[in-house]
Amino acid sequence: MKPAGQGPVSRAGHNGSVPGVTTDRGAAPTRPPRPRLAALRRGAPGLLAWAAALAVVAPLVAGYLAGRPDQRLPDLDVYRTGGVSVLHGQPIYHMLTQAPQLLPFTYPPIAALFAVPLALMSWPAAQVVWVAFIYVPLAITIWYAFGPLLGVSRGASPDARVSPGEPPGVRWPAEPGPRGAWYAPVVYAAVFAICAYLFPLRDQMRFGQVDILLVALCIADCAAVSPRWPRGALVGLATAVKLVPGVFIVYLWISGRRRAAATAAGVALAWTLAAFLVLPRDSLYYWTNAIFDSNRLGSNTGTSNQSLRGMLLRLFLPSAVPSALWAIAAVAVGVAGFVTARRVARTGGETAAVAITGLLAVLLSPVAWIHHLAWVVIVIGAVAGDGRDRRRLVAAAVIAAFYTVTLPWWGLSLLKVSWLPKLAGRIVQSAFGLGAIALIAVIAWAHRRGLAQPGPRVPDGPRVCGPPGAREKAQVRSSVWLSGESTRR
Repeated sequence: MKPAGQGPVSRAGHNGSVPGVTTDRGAAPTRPPRPRLAALRRGAPGLLAWAAALAVVAPLVAGYLAGRPDQRLPDLDVYRTGGVSVLHGQPIYHMLTQAPQLLPFTYPPIAALFAVPLALMSWPAAQVVWVAFIYVPLAITIWYAFGPLLGVSRGASPDARVSPGEPPGVRWPAEPGPRGAWYAPVVYAAVFAICAYLFPLRDQMRFGQVDILLVALCIADCAAVSPRWPRGALVGLATAVKLVPGVFIVYLWISGRRRAAATAAGVALAWTLAAFLVLPRDSLYYWTNAIFDSNRLGSNTGTSNQSLRGMLLRLFLPSAVPSALWAIAAVAVGVAGFVTARRVARTGGETAAVAITGLLAVLLSPVAWIHHLAWVVIVIGAVAGDGRDRRRLVAAAVIAAFYTVTLPWWGLSLLKVSWLPKLAGRIVQSAFGLGAIALIAVIAWAHRRGLAQPGPRVPDGPRVCGPPGAREKAQVRSSVWLSGESTRR
């Protein structure tokens, strides 16, 4: 009720002004910032950071694309030659790339079928196209592996909040800080640039390899909470192309996702049978002959072979390594690794478990070149966590530095020093393989520290990837996952 004799009650603030409008009749009313301009201001740091990251990576790419013609992406030449052989009806496993490389095709026949599009384009065009097949999967891998650090966790967590206008399934940490701030894209770009210069990733570009693409397929298949594809299908595809990712079929099984494991095995078998239908003679030759000839892959005793078998072969030179010793070492490392991966996965550490399984793919393979260690990208993300634990960050930085320098080749140089024990040179020569064994324990340590960390925690669990409503399903599944009985299929 207003007192008599007074006009209408003012709706102005305590100083008599209306928010957003000036009381000066001669001045124009102020307006809130335009949404597009505000969005541009928020996105500008990320755009600039990505431009800088691409500029940092560009010399690396240009250096390998502009190198000696006979040294440019030789493994991509192997893939393309396989595709050419398919188109011309030539025997895939008897064709060699051009001199001086003279490399044979070593992958399953289905990989040659997938390489046909490369054969339909010119060699320079194939090289440029393959750059995207290296760095786009790298960005996808980083998105999953470094999710907690970037501040976007695509899994459900009681410690996360949902803000209005966010895409379905995206959650920012409840605790304000850099991980959920506007410069998360800056961190993303910086991690991308750093990972591009890891030695295994440099070799991806140097040789034109497919490994990082397979890494992206496996982590996406294992870490997405609600994928739009049947879980296990991507692991099955990766296994059909290069066999080694088959360790993830074992991982899916022991982590409680047996339907996904069966799907992966079924998809791998389906692709293999499809290749039999199209390339029956090549398929028969591969599965009865070529697959057992490890010498087709190159020098098994060479420095680049960082598998358990490669390390033992070099250690026993010039003698042969006892087969029983390799079998015992492989069983010991495999059992310890899978047990650790299972335990970590059942306590919500999906990224850590994938990292361990990826390291096992390298260690247990008869031959694993340095570029096979592209899994180290996931290792670094798993160890770094959400960035609040300084010890984990330091450990992640040390791992990144360790796998950036060319340590194995330093060992080869040390072998030429007469006064130095040969064993010292062999240890340094196998540094990346020995490091992979140690990293299994380091990942488990980092995961335990994450579980013991007080306060809100950005989960290292699986990520939501799906249509609206996937977030609600993830909320139900998160409690089941943490109890050790994942219902994800």
